Amino acid sequence: MKVTFFTIFTLFLFLACKKESSAKLNNWQIISENVQFKDEGNFFHLKSGKFDYTVPTSKLPFKKVILLNASLVGYFTELNSEQNIIGISSPEYVYSKKVQQMITDGKIQNVGNEQKYNLEKIIALKPDAVFTNYIASFENTYDLIKKNGIEIIFLDEYLEQNSLEKSKYLVLFGKLFNQEKKAVTHFETIEKSYDSLKTVAKKAMNKPVVLANEMYGNQWFLPGGKSNLAQFISDANATYINAGSSESKAVPMSFEEIFAKAQKVEYWVNIGNHVNKKELLQINPNYTKLPVFNDGKLYTMNGREVGKSNDYFESGVVRADLVLKDYIKIFHPELLPNYQLTYLRELK
Repeated sequence: MKVTFFTIFTLFLFLACKKESSAKLNNWQIISENVQFKDEGNFFHLKSGKFDYTVPTSKLPFKKVILLNASLVGYFTELNSEQNIIGISSPEYVYSKKVQQMITDGKIQNVGNEQKYNLEKIIALKPDAVFTNYIASFENTYDLIKKNGIEIIFLDEYLEQNSLEKSKYLVLFGKLFNQEKKAVTHFETIEKSYDSLKTVAKKAMNKPVVLANEMYGNQWFLPGGKSNLAQFISDANATYINAGSSESKAVPMSFEEIFAKAQKVEYWVNIGNHVNKKELLQINPNYTKLPVFNDGKLYTMNGREVGKSNDYFESGVVRADLVLKDYIKIFHPELLPNYQLTYLRELK
């Protein structure tokens, strides 16, 4: 009996320890398949794509950072943390009026662009960290920044194909800037709004057929069926002409291939920053052969655009719910009678 009791007790301890160990191994905060983080002792651990970071918690929260891609600005504006930005590349692509004013006032420095970053200025500013998308050809630049004791964190949010996971990067920034509670609240609000809008979209009686993007040169880069845009169109209760594709990236097609697919298309969305349909035809006269060009509705992404900046790629990166709301308004205007488009604009 004693042996049996001891065996059971030992097994219980083993399972308990195994469960505890498993919990320690799995207590990562999941942002997406690409990004996750956790606190462990005196260190903050971050996994972002193929990169792993271990930052002493004594260095957090970050107080001053440099952004080498404008799409990350949206997370800072959502958290009202613009004051933490001390440098930014290609500021002409930033839509935020507040950030633009801070640049004008000298509170945020222009650190160059992808053609040539101003490494001397980046190093002189002594940021706590530099955030950027990873571009393999800039490896030497990244190494120089690291050799000067500056943390460089690669976040490729543009690769995320799940709209809400892209919004959820907000939680990571909240963690890094001591605004985790606020960030979680904001994300949960966005998520709840998005799910509510999906429910509204399901009330529509029809599912219009949708075409996206436009030709560049001799090819039409049509987003794949697993892309972020395909998800938006599906969640807005419409039928995307390339929904059957298993690709998450854009699929190059000829005009003839698009023409064959687009005979029943009623809406054409995510056209570039054109002023009107006439201007669109100057780029490619073949568009007149598409039934949707003559009888359907066309929408560009320049509803909020100033110069080279476009808020669809800034706050729209974070506010997945508002982007979805635009598509629902376009495909099913009767469901949102009092809503005015935020990021998209009808091309006439």
